[in-house]
Amino acid sequence: MTTVAVIGCTHAGTFATTSILAEHPDWTVHVFERNGTLSFLSCGIALWVGDHVSDPKKMFYSSPAALAEAGATMHMRTDVTSVDLDARTLTYRALDEAGDPAEQTLAFDKLVVTIGVLPPGSPPAIPPIPGIDSPHVLLCKNWDHAIAIKEKAKTAKSAVVIGSGYIGAEIAEQFSVTGVKTTLVDGLDRPLANNFDKTITDQVAAAFEEHGVTLALGQKVVEFRDNDDDTVTVVTEKGEYTAEMAILAVGFLPNTDLLKGKVDMLPNGAIVVDDYMQASAPGVYAAGDSATVFYNPTGQHDYIPLATNAVRQGLLVGRNIETPTVKYMGTQATSAVQLYDLSLAASGLTRAGAERRGLTVRETSLTEDYRPDFMLTTTPVTSILTWDPETRKVKGGQFCSKADISGAANVISMAIQAGFTIDQLANVDFLFQPHFGERPVPPNLRQAGLLRRRRGHEGGGRVRRLYPPQKRNPGVMGAGERKERRRKRLSYAACSAVITYNSNRFNATWALSGNRLGITARTGCCLFLEPIYRLALILWASSASHIAPVADITESAPASRYAW
Repeated sequence: MTTVAVIGCTHAGTFATTSILAEHPDWTVHVFERNGTLSFLSCGIALWVGDHVSDPKKMFYSSPAALAEAGATMHMRTDVTSVDLDARTLTYRALDEAGDPAEQTLAFDKLVVTIGVLPPGSPPAIPPIPGIDSPHVLLCKNWDHAIAIKEKAKTAKSAVVIGSGYIGAEIAEQFSVTGVKTTLVDGLDRPLANNFDKTITDQVAAAFEEHGVTLALGQKVVEFRDNDDDTVTVVTEKGEYTAEMAILAVGFLPNTDLLKGKVDMLPNGAIVVDDYMQASAPGVYAAGDSATVFYNPTGQHDYIPLATNAVRQGLLVGRNIETPTVKYMGTQATSAVQLYDLSLAASGLTRAGAERRGLTVRETSLTEDYRPDFMLTTTPVTSILTWDPETRKVKGGQFCSKADISGAANVISMAIQAGFTIDQLANVDFLFQPHFGERPVPPNLRQAGLLRRRRGHEGGGRVRRLYPPQKRNPGVMGAGERKERRRKRLSYAACSAVITYNSNRFNATWALSGNRLGITARTGCCLFLEPIYRLALILWASSASHIAPVADITESAPASRYAW
């Protein structure tokens, strides 16, 4: 009979255990977890703090009892102290006072590692900052942390949140709307800087400031100092911030020291796994917080500890632990967050993320109303499309609006995973209904409207006006004149036209400067385009492979302005 040892049981461990037992109900599965609970949805901590959770018990989707009922042998509040891959044994000890303090040994045939948070006090998950063990400094990851934060928040009037990623930003938001004076500290110069580019994070920063949050960005914490009045002072490189509590929401790294030097790892300790979740050592599998993901936008192994990644990888462990069966499809790290009235969602690479990885991408952004202008209510949507200038493949998308635009990130995720180019994305069939936002009618209107032009066969960069604005119509030019223009590939520094396509009128003005193209467009018809679709259509229609994009494309009704 096969014996499996699963180390760590949050999301990946929970799903790995259930999937192994579902595939092999006659196997023996031992689960080791340092905490007393499992499957806790830490994304609910901020919601609970803000009293948006009906019952905190519902933030769990499984339990030790449920896994035991499925057939697992559970070792809760237990620490695995060593692993010997050659002997196929591990040693462990109970952390509870009621447990056996002596180390015990378990022999196993297969090993699954899913742990991602190092024990308290162990670097680098918890930085070795002086004073970090203060009772006023709280962590923000598991159920025990959630209870401590919730209890402290009942009476606290001030808080400093360290870390402006998703969890830190959400905690800071909930504190600020419940009357807690909040300071948000981060070593990066923008909130959510690892998730969104500046066009969107500027809106996030403005929302925080509007709600009274002090942003202490571009500052690293160097010390926590307890004060006599039951407060703590967070000392950074640039200032000091005093509050009744400090929340450490700085993320975490793989807890894989048990296998260091025994399997292939990234420099940060993430275990490199193949398409079937197997590590470089036979019989060893990794998933979730301890494992790499295959990041489809780059085609490389990466470390992206998201619950969605952990769940999928955990399920694959069970399917593949005996025989490689189901191949991992990779990830785009698709995610979303709600901050105040802003909905934010993203998938794939940001421009900053590409630069950190040494990659070259183009970024095109668009801001336009969510619904058609004839609707009584609407709101702007900021969309950013990231793409490879050589292959024209879609590499990422980001969205921000007061409307729910989270589904757009899923569209981009599918486009990246399917290997779509911006040209293909521009021709995808999307619905149109005014209540649900702007959609294309017809889908290739932009192609007809945005004429392909390149600087320079005549005029040498001088400003020329081929037609006075809206007085000549390329759509009704004679065949000979159109043929001559196509043959010469004429480019003009400033041109205007009214284009008619399928009985729709499209007024466009474009300008060329060097290899940069600016377009101002005003539609005389109902041109309903979902923001990200619109971006793809514009890029596709312009045959932009020879045009160097300007960083931003923005649009405002009733006029539209684009720039590459």
